[in-house]
Amino acid sequence: MKEFMMIFRNERKQDETPSPKQMQAMVAEWQDWIGTIAAQGRFVATNALGFEGQTVSAKGIVSDGPYVELKEIIGGYIIVKANNLQDAVKLSEGCPTLRMGGKVEVRDVMVFDV
Repeated sequence: MKEFMMIFRNERKQDETPSPKQMQAMVAEWQDWIGTIAAQGRFVATNALGFEGQTVSAKGIVSDGPYVELKEIIGGYIIVKANNLQDAVKLSEGCPTLRMGGKVEVRDVMVFDV
């Protein structure tokens, strides 16, 4: 099996702050979805991404980011094991990001022999 990364993209909604009860429900949704993948022995790793960061250019210029003015944000990722790209895409079914109107980008993880 190969490893694939699913990158979770959503539109930033600055004026929408979920209540603690809504946050708890969202966390449970993510845990259930990831638990389904883990139960199949196909879970490798996952992380959510925060809002603090900077971008470094090739010229060494450091700028603040991720940018608030961007409409789309990357909220996190999961790495899964799958037989091929189609199999990995199938694993994205039921992802909470999709239910919130977001997107899941599925990419193969390249392995380099060093």
